Amino acid sequence: MLTTIFLMIVDAVISLLSITLLLRFYMQWMRVSFRNQIGGFVTQLTNWLVLPLRRFVPSLGGLDLSSLVPAVILQAIEIAVVLWLRGSPIGIDPVRLAAIVLAVGVLEVIRLSVWLLIIIVIMSAVLSWISPYSPISPILNNLARPFLRPFQKIIPPIANIDLSPLVLLLILQIVLMVIGQVRLSLLPVLM
Repeated sequence: MLTTIFLMIVDAVISLLSITLLLRFYMQWMRVSFRNQIGGFVTQLTNWLVLPLRRFVPSLGGLDLSSLVPAVILQAIEIAVVLWLRGSPIGIDPVRLAAIVLAVGVLEVIRLSVWLLIIIVIMSAVLSWISPYSPISPILNNLARPFLRPFQKIIPPIANIDLSPLVLLLILQIVLMVIGQVRLSLLPVLM
């Protein structure tokens, strides 16, 4: 029972930090202003990790990899902790085990990114109806717009209602299913 409680706490802390790092990555990628409450929260929670990494991890095509790389490493660490507490797989080469843990860490970051996008799209859609002038609305709209735009070009509004968020959410659910299947295919190797 103590192991389960410890793993729940580790998962909560690492997931919060990973999601915040991903939000920082996407806000910088989409040039969303950090001069707001969300931006302030994100920078204060992640500066201790991102700023020192910028000396070693270069940007790539305008993408701040010093925000993305620690999210992958944190997810890999979480998986390694789970494996360590549940008993490391027997008979697997340590290099192969590290590669698989890192691959699952990348999958987890992609999964968290999809969930983050789902939450952003839902909140953006809800706020567009309830409180379009909320201070958080422009942030959410700027984060969701690049993903919604391709669908908005194809799907016209019906009675002035944009259905593109529904289509995007459906596709994101399919992506989550595929990630889950890939992860399950890697787990037998780890267990």
